[in-house]
Amino acid sequence: MKLAIPVFLCALLYACTTHQPKKKDHQIIEIKKVSESPTIDGKGAENSWNLATWHPLDQNWLGNPYEHDDFNGRYKLSWDENRLYLLVEIVDDTLYDKVKDPLKLWWNDDSIQVFIDEDNSGGLHQNNHNAFGYHIALDGNVVDFNPNKKPQLYNEHVISKRVTEGNKSLWEMAITIYDEEFEDGKKNGSVILKVNQKIGFAIAYCDNDESTERENFIGSVFVPGEDKNRAWIDADVFGTIILKE
Repeated sequence: MKLAIPVFLCALLYACTTHQPKKKDHQIIEIKKVSESPTIDGKGAENSWNLATWHPLDQNWLGNPYEHDDFNGRYKLSWDENRLYLLVEIVDDTLYDKVKDPLKLWWNDDSIQVFIDEDNSGGLHQNNHNAFGYHIALDGNVVDFNPNKKPQLYNEHVISKRVTEGNKSLWEMAITIYDEEFEDGKKNGSVILKVNQKIGFAIAYCDNDESTERENFIGSVFVPGEDKNRAWIDADVFGTIILKE
């Protein structure tokens, strides 16, 4: 004899097995769409950048307190259907690139790390493409871990240009967005960005003043708790950007 399962129990079972936890939005930033994509030349001279808002890069995720003259940074964002655009101003008294091999100890050189979670879902991403954590080196190489737990170049994902005068560097970037279905070694279509879309986002700067290891890792998002160096593993700590007209 077959027993009928009550409808409400079926609904409950379905909800429990299909529910995926979602990241809580925090540090919400609305960014403006551009009618013409900026030239990636490290100058940031377009009027669209003049209209964009500066945001601070001031959360010490790793390392001892640092002096303002040693490091300070800020960033701007914009977008169009094809890419996210990022302008970062860094004041750093020493730029250090000890290891020339882009796939070795890249996190100990001066670099910018950009964190992207296309669907703003949060969750672990250390060894998968649920989110990306791109290290952009001084020479423009872009590194992240692939699902095989090995470092890989993703230079086609981020086009960048850095111009340094004195102790000030201006980094300009065009970032192509991919979703979690991205497969290494295959032809992948990028995401077409839309108005009101939410994307998980954070950036950070690796600062090394000629030491054997980086001295600081300074991020854009406040991370609660003692362990603040979690963005490279957990997309829940990313902020949220909202694409606006």
